[in-house]
Amino acid sequence: MDSLVQLAADPHAWAALATLIVMEVVLGIDNLIFVSILTNRLPAHQQESARRIGIGLALGLRLALLGTIAWIVQLTQPLFAIGGHAFSWRDLILIAGGFFLVWKATREIHHNVDTGPEPDLLQEGIKVAFSVAIVQIIALDLVFSLDSILTAIGMTDDVPVMVIAVVVAVLVMLAAVNPLSAFLKDNPTIVMLALGFLLMIGMVLIADGFGVHVPKGYIYAAMAFSAAVEALNMLSRRARKKREAARRAMDAVS
Repeated sequence: MDSLVQLAADPHAWAALATLIVMEVVLGIDNLIFVSILTNRLPAHQQESARRIGIGLALGLRLALLGTIAWIVQLTQPLFAIGGHAFSWRDLILIAGGFFLVWKATREIHHNVDTGPEPDLLQEGIKVAFSVAIVQIIALDLVFSLDSILTAIGMTDDVPVMVIAVVVAVLVMLAAVNPLSAFLKDNPTIVMLALGFLLMIGMVLIADGFGVHVPKGYIYAAMAFSAAVEALNMLSRRARKKREAARRAMDAVS
């Protein structure tokens, strides 16, 4: 209890907490986009439950990993080397998660652009669809949670600060997942942009696993720029529709 009081009175701890919360929320965007796109393919009455389960699993995984920090640190120890690069368990997890994300994003892009009939695992049945969605969410939750916790460990040594930051970030994700899912459902072009983001993030995870570290700031700057361009496109389409509606109204009057 005394250590918690001392921590609460430490301005450096508050600064670390604020910074870590922002970082955790930003890192959670990737997870949030994946959960939103995946659950939108489920039957309507199961979508919200799947989202809550997915975000809840993200919180559970992060807290569980925080409880095993010593083990998490060992995941960065080299296991073997190929071509002069030493691979650790963290690298292997990132590579596997990256390939999974690339495969999933590519499959979803193909589903969106191909108009021909094609069997889809998420449409074979409600029970199978829900279980497949949850398994895929768990797989990506593990990768994103590991990245999140390693980031937290690199920023602070105070476990209570890490726990608070993780909980706040997951609560923000929980509050944002339904509005984001609805927005993606109403704007198909945004879905394609989001899938492009996931494809890029998957490639970055693979590169990171092979020792090529791409600064996260570059990734999120590219995402923000692309989102801003798409927002301008949306405003342009909306203005064009209003002009066409006004023109039709004037033609009807005349």
